[in-house]
Amino acid sequence: MNTVQVGMGAATRVDFDIPARYGLRQTIADTLGIGGIFRALRTFPVLKALGEDIASVCPSAWLLNYTNPMAMNVQYLVRATGLTRVLGLCHSVYWTMRGLAGLVGVPFEEVTYRAAGVNHQAWVLEFTHNGSNLYDRLDALIADDPQLRRRVRIDMYRRLGYYPTETSEHSSEYVPWYLHHDSEVERLRLPIGEYLGIVAENVAAYQQTRDALAAGRPLTVEGTMEYAPQIIHSLVTGTSRTVYGNVPNEGLITNLPGGTVEVPCIVDGSGVHPQPAGELPPQLAALNRTYLSTTDLVVRAAIEDDP
Repeated sequence: MNTVQVGMGAATRVDFDIPARYGLRQTIADTLGIGGIFRALRTFPVLKALGEDIASVCPSAWLLNYTNPMAMNVQYLVRATGLTRVLGLCHSVYWTMRGLAGLVGVPFEEVTYRAAGVNHQAWVLEFTHNGSNLYDRLDALIADDPQLRRRVRIDMYRRLGYYPTETSEHSSEYVPWYLHHDSEVERLRLPIGEYLGIVAENVAAYQQTRDALAAGRPLTVEGTMEYAPQIIHSLVTGTSRTVYGNVPNEGLITNLPGGTVEVPCIVDGSGVHPQPAGELPPQLAALNRTYLSTTDLVVRAAIEDDP
């Protein structure tokens, strides 16, 4: 499992500080924009060494990657190391659907959903309960609540017809419609530089964990919904379950180019089996293509050593 953060919090601050000098606004800066590119380029050498170690020591192992930028990292691992058992894991689809279920007042366990796209910009293609389209209920809530309409994800859903699977802060960075405009930043309450606060909290928690280990104090361990333990359980026991994974687009989404896409994956004792999603609605594919083009250029630049 790869959860590395090369450069730690200090490097993340650089990702924000240097672009900010030139007027570039970022909220999370870990996926597609210049912050994501910085993060990718300093992570790729570690990934290459990791991939080479796996290839020489345990070539049949699965590499579960949590490190962002997800699409760039998975594409680089596949192209630069030749590994074939690489699966990128992100919890955005899961938590999006839990949030949507709560918003429309239906127990999450009773919701049927299907999503596909790219990491941090996938789309909820199906959202139903006992055969009823829950998008209708969401539309009614949006019409009645002006505060809901002040969220980027809601704004994108109203324009595109499908709900995006990542937070408003993330989503605002992957299109040119929001962060360039003062009025949109204010209307949609976009928190510029928010991730720096999250990083500070993460660093504090990380240090507390290190201190506890050094002192021999027990650590509280609680179960979560994270995909990695579910995948390991399925691989070992043969229990079949569906998770969302980031994998090479080998015909999975037919109107997107090659690269890394996020689709449902069935996991069982025989491995991880990405499920074809077919063709995305054209307006969604158009945005995903821009995302994948940037990702491809970054990976090519690194592999070809071409600034």
